[in-house]
Amino acid sequence: MALAGKHQFGDINGTRVTFVEKGATAERMEFLKDLLEHNGFEVLVAEKKKKNEDDPTLYDVGVTDMVFNPTIWVYERKLFTKDGKAVTHQYWDQTHTHTKPQYWEKHK
Repeated sequence: MALAGKHQFGDINGTRVTFVEKGATAERMEFLKDLLEHNGFEVLVAEKKKKNEDDPTLYDVGVTDMVFNPTIWVYERKLFTKDGKAVTHQYWDQTHTHTKPQYWEKHK
């Protein structure tokens, strides 16, 4: 899911959360959980109910910090990778692994 300015609230297992992403795959959920926990957030994950047994398993990912907005934190360079580099929107979207801070440059 791409970054969006919309700030979504809800609850996971009875705890109020700010949703980071809804309908994430297992791989995406693990990526977000690792990244956010590394940055000091308490991450809660809930498996979404399947409509059919053949549907893939999807997850809702949220943090207990009610003022967290992923768009703001990424573009203000407040999130960091495990090697200490600022997270870019390409890194967040998992389209590139680079963390070069010039997000406006086009990368091939």
